[in-house]
Amino acid sequence: MLHIRVISPTSATDGVVGCLREATGVTNLVVFPGVARSPQGDLVEFDVAREAANGVIESLRGLGIETSGSIAVEKIDIAISEAADRARAEAPGEGDDAVVWEELAARVADDSRMTWAFIVFLAIATQLAAIGVLLNSPILIVGAMVLGPEFGPIAAVCFGLLQRESGLIGAAVRNLVIGFAAAIVVTLACALVARGLGWIEPSMIAEGNTEEVNFIVKPDRWSFIVALLAGVAGVLSITAGKSSSLVGVFISVTTVPAAGYAAVAVALGDWAEVGHAGLQLGVNILGMVIAGTLTLLAQRLLWGKYGERVGPRPRSDR
Repeated sequence: MLHIRVISPTSATDGVVGCLREATGVTNLVVFPGVARSPQGDLVEFDVAREAANGVIESLRGLGIETSGSIAVEKIDIAISEAADRARAEAPGEGDDAVVWEELAARVADDSRMTWAFIVFLAIATQLAAIGVLLNSPILIVGAMVLGPEFGPIAAVCFGLLQRESGLIGAAVRNLVIGFAAAIVVTLACALVARGLGWIEPSMIAEGNTEEVNFIVKPDRWSFIVALLAGVAGVLSITAGKSSSLVGVFISVTTVPAAGYAAVAVALGDWAEVGHAGLQLGVNILGMVIAGTLTLLAQRLLWGKYGERVGPRPRSDR
């Protein structure tokens, strides 16, 4: 269930309430006349089944509420109510399968913004990956994959392609380019210092010394398939009601480890390995973008057809 708070101009409140009373999946409707001050108007609150939220939000926007008032959406973790159970039963589909497009748009917009936290997390993850390469440690590689925050901007690119929003795509791509560039530069600087101190040497990434982590710099057909699967799982994890699989997605891809390997290879002068790592990075990002975009497109098409097939259901009095 989702909780939606609407600030409505007094002149539009009757239309809002009428719309909500006719909507499928809506319950716990409450109206507070004249309590809103900025913007001024009435406060309308209600709960809606997640799978019915898109239609309700679209109807509210059709009344111009987002320009003359406001619409705020919150997730309800627990709803103990027979009325809420009936609302969920009336709504078509399952809540965990539903994509609330406004929620997704807000999330990818946040992920497309450049922040210091994003750069720091990516830099730390890349350095962990570099250390994992040098020590031939799959455990550190996996840790770097889990820590890397790069899937957020990749999902923003997918959504931007679906919506044909060039501004969102540009911002997300800029986030990825600057983030990876900064992470590689920081890791390269640390690797150069370590080489100067004699802590690392070219033989540490020579053939035969990195057998346990070679998968991150040996791009092949399986690399692309893994990236496709990760893109599908990643998008599903951020669009569906359950997101526990997101950690597994990061373990499945090798973007951050490839960046860390590239930085170490540059520091040690192994340019062939730099090329392999760069190709691996590109293959994974491309595969995730393709699969993620197609997954969003399939969700939009299939959910729309499902909703049309089911149609409005009789509403019990609530």
